[in-house]
Amino acid sequence: MANRQKTVYLCSECGSETANWAGRCPSCGAWNTLAELRLDKSGGKARPSGSAPRAKRLAELDATEEIRFSTGISEFDRVLGGGAVCGSLVLVGGAPGIGKSTLLLQMCAACEGRRILYVSGEESERQLKLRADRLGVSGGELYVLAETELDSILAAADSLKPEIVIIDSIQTVSNGDLSSAPGSITQVRECTMRIMRLCKENNLTVFVVGHINKEGSIAGPKVLEHMVDCVLYFEGERSTSFRILRAAKNRFGSTNEIGVFEMIDRGLRCVENPSEMLLSGRPENSPGTCVACVIEGTRPILAEVQALVTPAAYNAARRSNGVDYNRAAMLLAVLEKRGGLSVAGCDSYINVIGGLTLEEPAADLATSLAIASSFLDRSLGADVAAIGEIGLSGEIRSVSALNQRLSEISRLGFKRCVIPAHRRDEIRAFPGLQLLPVRTISEAIAAVLARE
Repeated sequence: MANRQKTVYLCSECGSETANWAGRCPSCGAWNTLAELRLDKSGGKARPSGSAPRAKRLAELDATEEIRFSTGISEFDRVLGGGAVCGSLVLVGGAPGIGKSTLLLQMCAACEGRRILYVSGEESERQLKLRADRLGVSGGELYVLAETELDSILAAADSLKPEIVIIDSIQTVSNGDLSSAPGSITQVRECTMRIMRLCKENNLTVFVVGHINKEGSIAGPKVLEHMVDCVLYFEGERSTSFRILRAAKNRFGSTNEIGVFEMIDRGLRCVENPSEMLLSGRPENSPGTCVACVIEGTRPILAEVQALVTPAAYNAARRSNGVDYNRAAMLLAVLEKRGGLSVAGCDSYINVIGGLTLEEPAADLATSLAIASSFLDRSLGADVAAIGEIGLSGEIRSVSALNQRLSEISRLGFKRCVIPAHRRDEIRAFPGLQLLPVRTISEAIAAVLARE
């Protein structure tokens, strides 16, 4: 009997399936996210008797075999949790032209001795060769396949037996058994499912490139991010040379680590010391600037926060870049109520140099001092840094890893640091670094912005 097809509707946000189309997903409540998916209705063949898979005890599993290997790029290894894991499926997303293909192609050159299959669905083989020549990638055990048909890709991987497979990008790969267009929800979901099966059955490490939509998330169904082992975002302004690699999901490591790269004419270069990079070119004795220290994963990073406060000719419009808008509005309200600064009638522009996004509350004090410095038109001094979280009562609260932050501040030559008076741990002595403990935001302003 001929196979019949069954039609279901798949939600691109939560991945749930429903038998009938609706304007709103019954599971997550999102509007206009249901897309048609056609499946074969023919029942699968029953498994022969006695062929059921045997479950193993945890103690019987062999963990002596190496499961991690270095990609040859230190910042890439840091974000992955110490290196790539054999048998893992990694999704790398980012805006067009940000450097995703460049990063993976440089990884191919750094993984010497490993057989790699690079599947290009957007560039021809000659175009990829030109990019490789520009980056200085010689080849070795790197094999290139310009193909978008999924069955051909799987057949090539089966015959070549590579250790690493790179698919650039998943939105260009299509399954001939499906009638929908490449890049659709159905195609992306089904192709990723079969690639994941290839990855797990053959213990391959697969890197999949994903496009970013207008909302800044990876295009395709949300279930795509649940299927893979790691989700990496490559971020940065195209007008600047610095890029940040961030893990949004990692089953084999922390999601707090970031990798910092600089785009040069020969590709991407690892930035081993992001603090010096973010502080380079900092103006001396200029009002409205302060240095904050945040923890990204296990690494302390110093970032310059700039603020510009000007009188508003209309309703006050507060704008920020690199700092959460609601957090910035709260800090302005605390400065108005507890700090004695009339910033309510002013436009407040806040910016973090280098394209870094400060999400940790430990940057509250530095942001507030930068705003106060601009409002009073007095310089904090080039040797001042600040660490602390600010509460609604204007109190300065302690933060974690204070000694680690102070060590980085002292290493980069700062002479003074404003810290919370109430500390969770014992502070070590750092030669040449004067600590200014404060309890409230008004004390902090008086400690560094008082008139001589």
